Amino acid sequence: MPIPPASDPGALPRLRFCPAPSGWLHVGSVRAALYNVLHARRHGGTFVFRIEDTDASRATEESMRSMMEALHWIGLDWDEGPEADGGSRGPYGPYRQSLRGELYAEVARRLEEAGATYRDHRTSEELEAWRERQRQGGDGGPPVVKASTFEHSEEELTRFAEEGRPASLRLRTPESGSITVTDLVRGEVTWEWATISDPVIARSDGSATYPLANSVDDVAQGISIICRGEDLLSVTPRQVLLYGLLLTDGLLDEALAAVGLPARDPAWGAPEAFAHLPMVVGMDRKKLSKRHGSVAVQEFRRQGFLPETLRNYLALLGWAPKDGRERLNDDDLIAEFDLAAVGRSAAAFDVDKLTAFNGERIRELSEEELTDRLLPYLDGTEGDEALVDRPATDEQRAVVRGLVPLVQERMQRLDEVQRYAPAFLRDEVELDPDSVDKVFTKNGAPEAIAAARRVLADVEWTTAAIEAALRALPDELGIGFGKVAQPVRVAATGSAVSPPLFESLELLGREVSLARLDAALPVARAAQGS
Repeated sequence: MPIPPASDPGALPRLRFCPAPSGWLHVGSVRAALYNVLHARRHGGTFVFRIEDTDASRATEESMRSMMEALHWIGLDWDEGPEADGGSRGPYGPYRQSLRGELYAEVARRLEEAGATYRDHRTSEELEAWRERQRQGGDGGPPVVKASTFEHSEEELTRFAEEGRPASLRLRTPESGSITVTDLVRGEVTWEWATISDPVIARSDGSATYPLANSVDDVAQGISIICRGEDLLSVTPRQVLLYGLLLTDGLLDEALAAVGLPARDPAWGAPEAFAHLPMVVGMDRKKLSKRHGSVAVQEFRRQGFLPETLRNYLALLGWAPKDGRERLNDDDLIAEFDLAAVGRSAAAFDVDKLTAFNGERIRELSEEELTDRLLPYLDGTEGDEALVDRPATDEQRAVVRGLVPLVQERMQRLDEVQRYAPAFLRDEVELDPDSVDKVFTKNGAPEAIAAARRVLADVEWTTAAIEAALRALPDELGIGFGKVAQPVRVAATGSAVSPPLFESLELLGREVSLARLDAALPVARAAQGS
């Protein structure tokens, strides 16, 4: 079952997951979302889902909908966040940054008035040329942007304004000194301000960049713990600086009121803690990417991984319970997860281990539940060929229910049902050419099919009776049982690899089984002459 919502959505801590909707949802991102959910649930807090779509050139509605569906599927529902109909769930929305642009602009204006920012009229080409000169030893320092050496003179600002030259807005960061942040995963982390460039917080078109929009929303929505990937560790000092500026003299509160957005809870301050999670890598210890196979949670869904398997496995990518157990249900995860126990080393994503986990859980499902789980992989919902209606008819469901005990022990992923189901759900079976070549060309194959057709015509149609009739044929034909069973298997199911033969014949029914034996006999005879 999905991880349940908080019992008291208003309680602290408040954590958030805020992806940019510019592609599929990476399993590393889902691991971060899961950790946020588990910490919130364990401590009776709130999980906020926020969409960071300020970059209009990359964000898409399709990606946003896909991300929302993926989070719902894996069982990570949110207490506050966007709704599929475009609305918001929660009192501090909207939760899409593209709908909060007026707030960011108002905050940027107030920061500029307070002298916390300065205008930068350089083009991207001019900026890159400056950086290259610095790298080559130009002014005797690294390419670190600081107001003391980078801010335009009054004369330049006047000239650029007269020319109508666009400008971005940069945040002034300290020229010297250091900043230390306590990270729940990494301990104390210190940065020297002299090594940190002044970030652009508003683009030349006025749109907010990540540091500004994220910082504004974290404070406005009362986020108390920032749990995210280590790739964002470097932006932390700038955000901490912004948090302080936003809370000084009620700057953010006044901006919220000015644009008519919900007021911030006065009990909230800046985020209290950070937790930067280690990278998820492949088994070769390189950053997990498409070269390792599937990396999007939507793809794992399509392949037939159970959401509870994926939740369990992703939780173990960087963390483990004190007793070292690997099989954990949601209650276990909520009760035992601890951000402070997350390791610092990169976590290796082992698809083989995940697949084995999945097979174990599939075998633990009841036959009725597994039937329910398999139907979306048979009705076209998950992108495979539709073999049943949507919803399945009672007759179709009965066939799938009958197939479950024949394949459950063999399956590691739900999509594998497509390997077995066609023979039982199609009116006619398609004979696999490789199986025909391997089985029907052997001596005795036509005779075995003809004899099986004869003895099965009048037998009681139960697994036991079918087995008894077929096992009597080797003595009659003077061949081994395998040379009887394999031709019958290929004739009935189309493949030399199928669920148990006797049970398969019973599930197919007498009429279908005999018709398939009749249809396969001339094929087997023709194969003898090839």
